[in-house]
Amino acid sequence: VQLVESGGGLVQAGESLKLSCAFSGIIANIKKLRWYRQAPGQERELVAAINDSGETNYAASVKGRFTVSRDGAKNSFYLQMHNLKPEDTAVYYCNVLPTTYYGSPNLYWGQGTQVTVSS
Repeated sequence: VQLVESGGGLVQAGESLKLSCAFSGIIANIKKLRWYRQAPGQERELVAAINDSGETNYAASVKGRFTVSRDGAKNSFYLQMHNLKPEDTAVYYCNVLPTTYYGSPNLYWGQGTQVTVSS
């Protein structure tokens, strides 16, 4: 199981970023694909999720600004972020929720990518 994130960076308020998460090793075993974030001194929070039926849900703070999507052919999923705000600054993690864990649940997390939004 491997998840590799990319796409973080430093942007100004109002700008956009797109995060990507490429995964392998768990192709036929996915229940949900999720994005979390963790700001300094804060607990990790769920930002967005998409299930195996394509249904999505979002944290209230990002609804209307963020979009989660997936590309089954590429074994990847994405978080498109628009109108970014300084309070979106955090380390963003991708996560796969499988129907069955093979090995430690820790294996189903990306390494994290920093998103910093300046005002």
